[in-house]
Amino acid sequence: MNDLSQPAISPFPQDYRASGLLLHITSLPSPYGIGDLGPTAFEWIDRLHEAGQSWWQALPLGPTGYGDSPYQCLSSFAGNGLLISPHYLIEDGLLREDDCKGAFSPTAIDYDVVIPFKQRLLGIASTNFQAGVRKDLRPAYEEFCRSRARWLDDYGLFRALRAKYNNAPYLQWPKELVERVPSALAQARRDLAERIDEVRFAQFLLFRQGKRLKDHARANGVRLIGDLPFFVSPDSSDVWANPELFLLDEHRRPRVVAGVPPDYFSAQGQLWGNPVYNWAAHHRTGYAWCIDRIRALLAHVDIIRLDHFRAFVAAWHIPAAAPTAATGQWVAGPGAEFFNVLRRELGALPFLAEDLGLITPDVCTLRDQFQIPGTRVLQFAFDGRTDNLHLPNNCQANTVVYTGTHDNPTIREWFAELTDRERRRIWSYLLRAEGEIRDAAPELIRLAWSSPAALAIAPLQDLLNLGREGRMNIPGHAKGNWRWRATQHMLSASAFQWLRNLTEFTHRSGAVRFSLEEIAS
Repeated sequence: MNDLSQPAISPFPQDYRASGLLLHITSLPSPYGIGDLGPTAFEWIDRLHEAGQSWWQALPLGPTGYGDSPYQCLSSFAGNGLLISPHYLIEDGLLREDDCKGAFSPTAIDYDVVIPFKQRLLGIASTNFQAGVRKDLRPAYEEFCRSRARWLDDYGLFRALRAKYNNAPYLQWPKELVERVPSALAQARRDLAERIDEVRFAQFLLFRQGKRLKDHARANGVRLIGDLPFFVSPDSSDVWANPELFLLDEHRRPRVVAGVPPDYFSAQGQLWGNPVYNWAAHHRTGYAWCIDRIRALLAHVDIIRLDHFRAFVAAWHIPAAAPTAATGQWVAGPGAEFFNVLRRELGALPFLAEDLGLITPDVCTLRDQFQIPGTRVLQFAFDGRTDNLHLPNNCQANTVVYTGTHDNPTIREWFAELTDRERRRIWSYLLRAEGEIRDAAPELIRLAWSSPAALAIAPLQDLLNLGREGRMNIPGHAKGNWRWRATQHMLSASAFQWLRNLTEFTHRSGAVRFSLEEIAS
């Protein structure tokens, strides 16, 4: 166990150099309408390995709710059942091939079609299991339910009730269920026992397939980066089951909600609407819920990107009735105490900090105190200021540099929308003659890989030099996001050989080990 009097240790050793790609699991090719944990995910890891990449970064893995967003999950602990591979359920004997027939777009996810399709398959698999198919899995399933009962029982009931009430937000359920009256919960568990078992079994299947994939990644020298949203969805089992951990009123509604204040990009700020934490209550429990949340994700990944890192120092609290984010105030977060507790409980800090946006000196101090690598994004680098932290020559070693994130346009789309003056500034920084729009993505990947950052990452869309058609998410747009999918042809593109050559040239290949393994040993 770490001595807390000693400095924290970065997850990356000194002089560490590696690279990887950003691609959400749902964006993988699959015959079932959405990317999953099936054979194509294994092929993707093999492709990363062949291209000399050491890291695969995905988006949050939880069950999606509002807008199908992975950042609005119905639980911080459960996984997304849409990621379960029907291929492996057929292999397990829990489904037949005839059960899984369907017609889907190979380039976009139609959630209105995919969600009922996958739910039907999981219902069949659960029925077959309860009928005695794969009896050999019963001990493992029962142990899974016992070891995760702390969150799984509430999540199973939450999903069963949500289905009963036509997916209405839980605040619209009967009052005795909203307020978790014990007798009402007990009756609901009896009435919905079959549906609860189906939810739990789906989680068992998901964790089982996830472990299989993680083991394959490790065997091939690829490590997985997960993503942990700072806030939770207002309509989640987290808030319903743990109201004391959030700032709610007597009717279980948020008193204040999360967002960010007005800035250069938004005159009214951003009103996210998530409930905010009651940090005093978390402190009294030794941050047990937070620790459990992190451990649940670490079952699937090796390192976690902490979204909205600045909120550990202070978050923007907005009155629940406010029409915009302009009337909020900064309220202190748990700060260093939280990370000291995590070091004591986890023995290491397997984190990356998403420290973008309005970053004050105290946020940098907290990040650096625990040597958590920060984030740099090349699309933010070229504003003409020589002290811009996102410029590679200002980049420190203990950072992760991205060409862009899931919220950004692709490099090709971004570059096409720049002014001629802005483009000339980038070509000048690259010390080369002006090129075509199609030249920007490979040049910025080369720039990221050549930077001093310990880790360089590009979205697959940038490697493939896609334009607007490759956009994953447009912040502020509630519909049409999270739908992009790669085709099988894209994963066999010659770009991967180019990436391997670049990775070898910039000395980022072969970086299999990282210091967390040494800490754990």
